[in-house]
Amino acid sequence: MAGGPSTPELVAAVAGAGAFGFLAGGMLTPDRLRAQVERTRELTALPFGANLFVPSRESSADVEGYRRRVLAEAERRGVALGEPVWDDDAYPAKVDVLVETGVPVVSFTFGLPRPSDVDRFKAAGATVVMTVTTPAEARAAAVAGADVLCVQGSAAGGHRGVFIDDPVHPAGAPSYDLLPLLRLVATQTDLPLVAAGGIAHGADVAAVLASGAVAAQLGTAFLRCPEAGTPAAHRAALAEGDRETAVTRAFSGRPARGLVNRFMADHGASAPAAYPDVNNLTKPLRAASAAASDPEAMSLWAGQAYPVAGERPAAEVVADLAEQARRAVARLSARVIG
Repeated sequence: MAGGPSTPELVAAVAGAGAFGFLAGGMLTPDRLRAQVERTRELTALPFGANLFVPSRESSADVEGYRRRVLAEAERRGVALGEPVWDDDAYPAKVDVLVETGVPVVSFTFGLPRPSDVDRFKAAGATVVMTVTTPAEARAAAVAGADVLCVQGSAAGGHRGVFIDDPVHPAGAPSYDLLPLLRLVATQTDLPLVAAGGIAHGADVAAVLASGAVAAQLGTAFLRCPEAGTPAAHRAALAEGDRETAVTRAFSGRPARGLVNRFMADHGASAPAAYPDVNNLTKPLRAASAAASDPEAMSLWAGQAYPVAGERPAAEVVADLAEQARRAVARLSARVIG
């Protein structure tokens, strides 16, 4: 969960409870990523992973027109908009950091890593995970050398893992619910599958394991944990539980699911497909909104099942999920036997 919610404290807490945590490398500087790896190792001797955003090609979309449309939002808060420019999120340098620090599992989202990067990680003994949202992406990731596929359904919170430069669906990849996507991907590859997207309860974990996944990946379920770096206004909006979620490009220029707020409603339809240009443009506005505890111009990322998640320590979340999954399996077994 890039942008703040994932912290070394959260990763260490879930590791100590028997799960496997990931640091979010996206939107961090290489030095900050290295510091988070080192801090996590101070907190736990257990293994953990890290996730990187695969950079896109530069976009030709009309970002300047969008800048003019959202300028009034920034003026209302007395901040200057950021420069709507492209960057690679310091991706090559962060690959270097993760190779040098020996993080044992590295996952990628937004596309396929470079073949040379896959080779470097595997030579260093790391497991390479690639996030996919369609069967076509799964096939491409298998060819690209993935050891594991993270299969992300459409109910996921935050950014969709859909490939940025999608040669198969250049106008936008089709959207799949998680269980049908798992089944489709499982028919096309023998790679281990990690299920992600809208999982909020142990019964959901049991369901994806029964559908062929080797593990379940959760994000929104941990947003209200005290170990997470989720901003206060974001926590409050999650706790209220009465907002719908929607997928939007309004904040970053690429599709992401979050709680519907005024900024999303006003600007979602006009936001261009230009990541990270739009993300850089709106960053000061989002920061000012968070500082003012105003949820109406923040990116309130959350999965569709977010009201199920509570506010409690990460270790309790992991324990509850395990117990709920056990009970779900027991209920199903009793019905089948009966």
